[in-house]
Amino acid sequence: MQHEPSTPLIFAFMEEAKTAFVALNSSLKLIYANPASEQLLSQSKQRLYQQTLQSLAEQFHFPPKPIKKLLLNKSSFTENEVTLNVDFHPVLVDLSASYIVFEDEEYVIIEMRCIEQQKRISQVHYQEHQQKAAQELVRGLAHEIKNPLGGLRGAAQLLEAELPDPELKEFTQIIIEQADRLSALVNRLLGPQKLGTRSVHNIHSVLESVRRLVNIDLPENVKLQIDYDPSIPDFEMQSDQLQQAFLNIVQNAVQALQNQPEQHIVTIRTRTAHQITINGLPQRLATEIKIIDTGPGIPEHLKSTLFYPMVTGRKDGTGLGLSIAQELIKQHHGRIEFTSSKGYTEFAVYLPI
Repeated sequence: MQHEPSTPLIFAFMEEAKTAFVALNSSLKLIYANPASEQLLSQSKQRLYQQTLQSLAEQFHFPPKPIKKLLLNKSSFTENEVTLNVDFHPVLVDLSASYIVFEDEEYVIIEMRCIEQQKRISQVHYQEHQQKAAQELVRGLAHEIKNPLGGLRGAAQLLEAELPDPELKEFTQIIIEQADRLSALVNRLLGPQKLGTRSVHNIHSVLESVRRLVNIDLPENVKLQIDYDPSIPDFEMQSDQLQQAFLNIVQNAVQALQNQPEQHIVTIRTRTAHQITINGLPQRLATEIKIIDTGPGIPEHLKSTLFYPMVTGRKDGTGLGLSIAQELIKQHHGRIEFTSSKGYTEFAVYLPI
């Protein structure tokens, strides 16, 4: 049986700290972990006390090389925005390590400050500002395109009425069809302008409609599973628009997986969230809907512009699905955010109840 080692007095002040601290001895074996580190790493002290630096590096993706050098150089180092792997979920931290000597014993103290929430909030504000500017530009261009398109279609119809040869009308039909196709694209670029009539619905009935639609054409290598919280109460929504928003997100996940050689899972999960802030407003109760997939992850170069219109990672994609989904979620006073790394991508939607 693994016994908890005695805690040197030097670590006593860390017990009440909100920041996660762990300490390694000169053999690079973990000999101390405060309660905040248990929570951050989702492991008990008893489990953590069995870890070495090597096992921490393997399990949590700790950076081992600079920590090893501390004992040789008797120095310290700080690394910002380190991504730890906790229960297969990425956690972003600022990590600092220091070399100390106490009562002739050498220690390495590692401090981990979780910055995931602050980073996410900062990214959301920046992305919202940038996206709003991009949407205004695209909508302005769409309006400029739409007006001459209507004139082009009308002229083609007038020309068609004047043509004596029926065979020549084939060409005016091509003009009309292509004008209609471009007009439909422009309407999608303009996006949903206002929320429809609200009524009280169950969020799971909306998600079940999405699941049925996606299952019709689900690739063989993708399994769609659900994990619902039945305690979520009904609330006011425009169900058709929410269905469209979630359908766009789930279809994006499925399409990202369909050409992968391995088997993958897309999970639709619902939970209640208490006392959270959505778009700067405190909410006593909200519903949390997560769409999680086990695919390759979102490419780094797309992450900062993912919700922009016309941004896509697929050759045949339009780049409008997530942009429209975000607009519909906003109209329900909700927010949408994502985290992504290799093997795990999560889109989380929060809607106030």
